[in-house]
Amino acid sequence: MATRRLGVGETLGALNAALGPGSPVWIKETRTRHLRSRDFLAPHRALQARFDDGQVGVSRARPCGWELGPVPWRAHTPILPQVPEHLLHALACLQGPGVAPVLRCAPTPAGLSLQLQRPAVFERVLSAVAAYATPALPALPGQRVLLHCPALRSSPCALRLSQLRTVLVADHLARALRAHGVCVRLVPAVQDPHMLTFLQQLRVDWPAASERASSHSLRSHALEEVTSAHDGRTLSPGILGRLCLKELVEEQGRTAGYDSNLDNCLVTEDLLSVLAELQEALWHWPEDSHPGLAGSPDTGTDSCLVVHVVSCEEEFQQQKLDLLWRKLVDKAPLRQKHLICGPVKVAGAPGPLMTAPEYYKFRHAQVCKASALKHGGDLAHDPAWTEIFGVLSVATIKFEMLSTAPQSQLFLALADKNISTKGTKSGTFVMYNCARLATLFESYKCSMEQGLYPTFPPVSSLDFSLLHDEVSVPPGSWHKGSLDFPSQHLSPPQGEWLLLFNNILPFPDLLSQTAMLDCTAPGLHITARTEMICKFLVQLSMDFSSYYNRVHILGEPRPHRFGQMFVRLQLLRAVREVLHTGLAMLGLPPLSHI
Repeated sequence: MATRRLGVGETLGALNAALGPGSPVWIKETRTRHLRSRDFLAPHRALQARFDDGQVGVSRARPCGWELGPVPWRAHTPILPQVPEHLLHALACLQGPGVAPVLRCAPTPAGLSLQLQRPAVFERVLSAVAAYATPALPALPGQRVLLHCPALRSSPCALRLSQLRTVLVADHLARALRAHGVCVRLVPAVQDPHMLTFLQQLRVDWPAASERASSHSLRSHALEEVTSAHDGRTLSPGILGRLCLKELVEEQGRTAGYDSNLDNCLVTEDLLSVLAELQEALWHWPEDSHPGLAGSPDTGTDSCLVVHVVSCEEEFQQQKLDLLWRKLVDKAPLRQKHLICGPVKVAGAPGPLMTAPEYYKFRHAQVCKASALKHGGDLAHDPAWTEIFGVLSVATIKFEMLSTAPQSQLFLALADKNISTKGTKSGTFVMYNCARLATLFESYKCSMEQGLYPTFPPVSSLDFSLLHDEVSVPPGSWHKGSLDFPSQHLSPPQGEWLLLFNNILPFPDLLSQTAMLDCTAPGLHITARTEMICKFLVQLSMDFSSYYNRVHILGEPRPHRFGQMFVRLQLLRAVREVLHTGLAMLGLPPLSHI
C-alpha cells in the first residue's frame, strides 16, 4: 500500500495539470448536497473560458425515463459540457504522489464532476492518522522569525483589548510557525511578574527576563546622531535629543508604506532600551532554538524576518522604532514587517473602557454562572472545576479574538449566549465537543474492560467499505435529479465522508497556510491567517456534533456490528487527533468533561 499522505492541494494540482496548460478550473466541493454526488468540480463556464479553442462545447441529452408530455424535452434538459474523450480518460486514470484515487469523471449540468474512490481514501487516511495532524509543507532550513509584541511592555492593568488581541495573535502565530519547523524568538522578555501571571492565566507561552538589555553602545551612537538643541530649552531627563527620519523615509520609498507624517523622532532612553533588546535577541538565539543557530552572531541578519505585531493605535510609534533601528544600527535587519491588528469594538461592556484583566474576569464569571445553571450549585470554588473554568474562559476569549482576520476590525458582544455550549460559534462549543469525544472513548474503554466489546483490532484489518453512508451515483445518471438535484432522491448522508473530506484530509494544508508569511511582498505591512484555525475548529465541531447526534457509535454488543463500530471509532480517532492538534495551536488543552 502507498504510504504517501493524500493531499487536497496535490489532487487539485494534478486535476488542473491533466487538462493541460492554463489557469486552474477545478474546485473542491464542501457542501453536503454536492458531496452526495461529487467531490471536485470544474464549472462549465470555467472550462469554456480555459478551452477557448472550442475543445469544450455544449450539448443537450434527452434524460432516460422522463415523460415528455406536451412540452418538448429540450426545455427540461440542462446543458452538458462536451469534453474530449482523451481528457476524460486522463482524469479518470489520474495518479501521482499525494493524489487521491479517482472513481469516475463525467460531464454534468454543473460542469465536469469527479468522484473519488471513497473506501480507498478512507483506508489511506485512517491508516495513517498521525500524518494528517502535521503541516503539509516542510519549513525552509534555518528559517528564523523574530516576533516582537510591544504591548507586553506595559502592565496588565493598562493592557487594552486591542493590545490583548496583538498578544494572542503573536502567541498563536509563534505556535503555528514552530509546528511548521520555523525557529521563533519572542520579544520582549516580560519582566513584570503581574504580566507573567496574567499570561499564564491566558495560557500564553512567553519568555520572562530578570533584567533589561544594556543600551550603552546604542546610546553612544545615538548621541553622535541626534540634535541636542531643543529650541534653547533643556531636555527632560531620559531624552537624548531629536533625530531626523525624513531622509530615511524617502530612501525607503513612498511605496514602502511608512506614514508621510514621519519627520522627527524624539530619542529616549526607553526607545534605546527597546532597540537594545531587539538587537540582542536578533544576534543571540537560545541554545535550544534551532540546531546550528544558537549563539551564532555570524549567521547575519538577512536570514531573519522581524515581525512587529502591533495594534493600529501603536502603528505610528512602531514605524518610528523601525526607522530608528535602521538609522542607529549598521547591521539592522533588512526584512522588518509590521502585522497591524485592527481595532476592537465592544458591545455591552460594563464600563466605558474595559481592560484585558477586566475582560477575563467578566468572561470567567459568565462561565461559572453558565456551569452553575447547567449542573446546579456553586462550582466556582470547587477545586475539581477550577481548571476547567479557566480553560473555558480562555477558550471563549481566544476564539472571540482570533476568529476574525487580525487586519480587520473586531466586534465583541459580551452577552451570556456567547459562552453557551449550545452556541455553534464559541470556544465553549468546541471544548464541549472535545469533551464528548473523550467521553465516547472512555465509554468504549470501560465497556471493553467489562468484556462487552473486544479490544480494538489492528487498523490494517478494518473494513473501510463499511463507511458507506453516502449513496453512490452510477455513471450517466445526472438526469432525474440525481447529480444536481439529489435531495429528493438520495438518503441524507450520516456525515462520515463529510468529516474526512472537509476536515481531516485538508487539515495539513490548513496548518501550512496558518504559518505562511509572505515576507517577499513589497511594502512594510504583512498579513497573517491566524483566523483559520478557530474557524476550522468551529466547523469541525459542528460537523462532528451533527454526526454524533444522528449516529449511535457504541451500539449493542453484537459481533456482527463490531466491524462498523470499529471503523467509525477509527474515524473519530482521526477527528480527535485533528481537534487536539488544532487546540494545541491555541494553547488550549483538551477537556475530558464539562
